Amino acid sequence: MSTTTAGRARKVKRRKFEAWGVLAWIAGLGFFFPVFWMVLTAFKQEVDAYTDTPKLIFTPTLDGFRAVFDQGVGTGLLNSLFATGISTLLVLALGVPAAFALSLRPVAKTRDALFFFISTKMLPIVAAIVPLYVIVSNIGLLDNIWALIVLYTAMNLPIAIWMMRSFFLEVPGELLEAASLDGASLWRSVREVILPLVSPGIAATALICVIFSWNEFFFAVSLTAVRAQTMPVFMVGFIAGEGLYWAKLCAAATMAALPVVLAGWLAQNKLVRGLSFGAIK
Repeated sequence: MSTTTAGRARKVKRRKFEAWGVLAWIAGLGFFFPVFWMVLTAFKQEVDAYTDTPKLIFTPTLDGFRAVFDQGVGTGLLNSLFATGISTLLVLALGVPAAFALSLRPVAKTRDALFFFISTKMLPIVAAIVPLYVIVSNIGLLDNIWALIVLYTAMNLPIAIWMMRSFFLEVPGELLEAASLDGASLWRSVREVILPLVSPGIAATALICVIFSWNEFFFAVSLTAVRAQTMPVFMVGFIAGEGLYWAKLCAAATMAALPVVLAGWLAQNKLVRGLSFGAIK
């Protein structure tokens, strides 16, 4: 009797897991559907893209992508790649030592320093854009990609420090003590012992910074015009007075999303490990 009851309990439990799995797939497909529709619309003619009844059967075309290239997508794409890459490298170069100092090598008034970092995110961007515009204009960096790099670095650095500090806190301090007893210097201990352990967390932090920088619009549209425009600013050009060019806009959005998707796909192993770092003791 007990064996039969246990078997029934296992079946009920398995069915619950299967039901949750089906719900997870439905939710995942629901979140993915707008992306799928965007990519599908990118291969339509404008007459097929802008219809009251969605058109599922159509003749695929690359006219939308040709129009995007004819309008000069290369400038926006290269500017976004450059600003995102350089600002992310600067964030890691500044954030890793700061997170290490605030975790494994605590400094005086660590909490005050952490609060200061996160307090810089409390001011709305719209409240700071006027003084920032005046400063950037006075130093001659309007429509200059380096102005965006500095702002993206300042924007992402507090979040990166908080994220990487949580990863560093999961590393036992005894590892540094053991390395120092073996005669390793602090720099060698960090390079050969600590950084390999927290590399998944650093990769997750870097990807978060890449996403935030790549998608940033307000700074870019306020401080750039032509030479330093990024992909979000470039896509605004497809919003005309006579309406939206849906096929061209979806083609541009597909090209804008592709680099971040590829970065996430290439770093997916480290990303999953980084986001779950310390979740299981």
